[in-house]
Amino acid sequence: MRGMRLADGVSRAVPDPIAPMPIRPLSALTALLHVYLAMRLLPALAVLTPAWPLALLALAVSAVTIPLPFVSRRAGRNASTGDVLKWIGLISMGWFSSMFVLTLLRDFGLLLAWLAGALGGVPVQWNVLQPWSALAVLAMATSTSAIGFLNARRTAGVKRVDVPIRGLPQALEGFTIAQLSDIHVGPTIRSAYIQRIVDAVNRLDADAVAITGDLVDGTVPELREHIAPLAGLRARHGTFVVTGNHEYYAGAHAWIDELRRLGLKVLLNEHVVLQTRNVRGAQTDEELFESALVLAGVTDFTAGHFDAAHASDPHLALHDAPPLVHTRVLLAHQPRSAPLAAAAGYQLQLSGHTHGGQFFPWNLFVPMQQPFTAGLHRLHDMWVYVSRGTGYWGPPKRFGAPSEITLLTLVPAKP
Repeated sequence: MRGMRLADGVSRAVPDPIAPMPIRPLSALTALLHVYLAMRLLPALAVLTPAWPLALLALAVSAVTIPLPFVSRRAGRNASTGDVLKWIGLISMGWFSSMFVLTLLRDFGLLLAWLAGALGGVPVQWNVLQPWSALAVLAMATSTSAIGFLNARRTAGVKRVDVPIRGLPQALEGFTIAQLSDIHVGPTIRSAYIQRIVDAVNRLDADAVAITGDLVDGTVPELREHIAPLAGLRARHGTFVVTGNHEYYAGAHAWIDELRRLGLKVLLNEHVVLQTRNVRGAQTDEELFESALVLAGVTDFTAGHFDAAHASDPHLALHDAPPLVHTRVLLAHQPRSAPLAAAAGYQLQLSGHTHGGQFFPWNLFVPMQQPFTAGLHRLHDMWVYVSRGTGYWGPPKRFGAPSEITLLTLVPAKP
């Protein structure tokens, strides 16, 4: 049983959502930022160790390689060469990101030390503080990037979460949903990575699989073969997908068609009713409704900016839903959908989008845009679970925010 669709299902031609960035301004900007790092760190390192040219070499390699993912797309290189360039550039990007932030923090710390010495008379051993703090920046950026690479490339671990639902019917106790989110199939996430995720999910034997957006970073012709393993996902009631913002960057209408071709159920401001009890075994209509669950899905919070017909609407997703089915779960890519979802009467919203920050310090900025960063949260009478994501975006790096395959189990709330 399904609600009214907001979209008409017709594929539309869209401009290339991943158009090449202007290479010269990008290269100039990254070069200037690397010059800043060199000026702030290399003189101090030269005092400490004769091996300081290695840091200069690393900065030079980073400055040259960061634009490579964009150069490879523009140059139309063959697939294997382009993939190598993207890998190198994205790894450099992750390392540089940490180097830049840590250098800023170092400069701020040095400023505080100077103020403490100038205004408070606190003695500061600059000959020790400056070189060792520079070495600490280099060591921390390199080590976190290496650890972050291993964390990103491993198969996401299973995180088990019990969600207490008030008034949960007995027939729905123990109902499980395996959530995948923010896989970002693209330059560095390919079919083998996806197959490992599929195998891990299938071992969970879940009642339903939910994919809460940002599945791809590229067009259907580029990534069709790499997304194909998702057709092998197994669950009693099937696999359900909602769009994320990256689907709209990559041509959402074409991807919706492709996912449906693979047998996945894409929910565009609509719902399905999952019947957990054999209909013939139900004695009354009340038993039949109590053993059912409404699983709804909305388009991405920003989808209306790309296609007005895809404007996200948690209320519309419940159109024609049986009023006697009280257990209602919403799939919504961004946690920002939660206030409207709570007002619409859902008991649980499953989201992603934030990646849990993916790696320091970006986890500090997520709360500026989203009400929740990761984990299980309460909003009025509704639970919101935010996945840290099953893949990663951009640099293959996760530090302090491990990827996850989430197995959510519905349990009755304690009185």
